[in-house]
Order: sequence, then structure tokens, then C-alpha cells
Amino acid sequence: MHRVVALVRPPQSTFELACAAQVFGIERPELPTRYAFSVCAEHPGPVATRAAYDMLVTDGLDALDRADTVIVPGWLPTKEPPSPAVVRALRRAHSRGARVVSICSGAFALAYAGLLDGRQATTHWALAEELAACFPHIRVDSNVLYVDHGDVATSAGAGAGIDLCMHLVRSDQGARYAAHIARTMVMPPHREGGQLQYSAPPHPAQIDGTLAPLLEWATRRLGEPVTIESLAAYAGVSTRTLARRFADQLGTSPGQWLLAQRIATARDLLESSDLPLDAVARRVGLSSAANLRRRFINALGTTPGAYRRAFRAEPR
Repeated sequence: MHRVVALVRPPQSTFELACAAQVFGIERPELPTRYAFSVCAEHPGPVATRAAYDMLVTDGLDALDRADTVIVPGWLPTKEPPSPAVVRALRRAHSRGARVVSICSGAFALAYAGLLDGRQATTHWALAEELAACFPHIRVDSNVLYVDHGDVATSAGAGAGIDLCMHLVRSDQGARYAAHIARTMVMPPHREGGQLQYSAPPHPAQIDGTLAPLLEWATRRLGEPVTIESLAAYAGVSTRTLARRFADQLGTSPGQWLLAQRIATARDLLESSDLPLDAVARRVGLSSAANLRRRFINALGTTPGAYRRAFRAEPR
């Protein structure tokens, strides 16, 4: 059982906390329970929230000593540093191997604790300049949804916290397990961390130019040699116009989106089938086991074989 503990403080943002609780704290009868979720505070007792009610938190900072993942779901006001006790607890958890994660303004708590020094990190785009100015040793990227270093991870504002939590589940339990959670939450199973935090407002001509039919068409043909040119031809636009629409609507390029779909489908096949790697590669349009391996290592830092061994260990 992977123990996830959220560290809260008054006034706590309820949505950021709910992002973590919804992903890690809900028992789903169709899935084996892999996470135990709890909440702690420096001073147990009633904790004020930004939603005009108090919540009762019974665990203190010693709960972080038992956590496998520590989540800081917001830290407001950002200019108030954590107490020495909180800093020691966060550093102690990290030094013994716990994964430390922030959602939105929670990056400030990690920054005050020194856990982001020399690293790339993100936070809500409206707070990015403040984070960079206060902590010049951090490489702040205001354009991405989340940044995951393995031991430390940060997310952008609010909804991006769900994206990061789902990414962590995929890393821990595999794509199929995470996809089931996403279905119960009625949300897309995965958004790449490198996507933009927000897209530009659509031009009037794009209101009727949704990419949804094109994405559905391409997803059904991953085993075929779909190219950017064929995507543009199906959409009836130039490749330049297609690239602009992908950037506006998805915050990524057509090529990056297509590769992400191929990798996601390959992950599912590796988990759910015994197909040889060459067959998996062909089914997702990556042509060969060698190409699949190269793309897998670049995207996930592991090989297809190692991924299959990790996530085929138990029936899903």
C-alpha cells in the first residue's frame, strides 16, 4: 500500500486538496486499492479553508514520517514561509526517500524548504514571476502543466494538479490502472506535462474548427502510416494551419500529439497482451521493436520489456 499524505495549512484551498483526494483517496470497487490517503497539519484541529468552512484534521507532522508520497496542495499566502518544523518535516521525508509533490502555490513550500534548488519547477502561471524572483536558484517554467523529477514534482494551477496526480498513478501502477481512474472521474486519461498551461482564445474562424473529429480519425488509424501531411489533408487545411490549431486547442504540435497517442496505446498493449514487441510496434505505427524501444526510453525512461514486467506482474 502506497501511503499518500497531504500537508494542509489555513486558509487551505479546497480544490487543490480535492485533486489529490479524488485520485488517491477514493476506493473504486473495480480496482485493487493501491493507495492509502490521509491529511495532516502542523497544528491538528480545525483548519480554515478558502471555501468558508473549517475542516477537522487529526494528524500532525509526524504523519509525513510514514508517507511514501507527500503532497502540498497549495501554500497561501505565498510570502509566508513554512515554520522551521514544517521545513524539517518536508526535508526529512524527502531525505528518507518519500516523493514530495506540490500543486499550484504549493511549490512555494517546497522552494522554502530548498527542495527545488537547481531544478526546473512550475506553479500557477500568475505566480511564476513571483516564484522566480523569490527563488533565483529555481528554473521556473510557467508554460508547462507539471514537472516530475521522480523524487520531487510540481504542477501548475488547480486542474493541472489532477494531471500531475494522474501522471503519478500511471508511473506507479501503469496506464490501464490510471485510465480506469480517469474514466470514473469522467476526464481524459492523460495530458503530457509539457503542454501549455492555457491556450490562446480561439479565433472566430476556429470556433467551428474543433479538432475532435480529426483526433478521433487519427486515433483509429495509429497502426497506419499517419503523417502530419495526412492529418492536414483530412482536416482540409495546410500543415501550417493545422499546427496553429493544435497549438491553440491542445497546446502541443501534431507530431507530439500523435507520438503521445502511439506511446499511450503501446503501454496499454504491453500491459494487457502478450504480443511480441514487433507486433506492438506495428499496431501503434512505430514500425519496429527497435523504434518502439527508442521512443519508449525517450518518453518514459524505461524499455518496453521492463515496462511490461513491471505492470504485468499482477492481473489488472
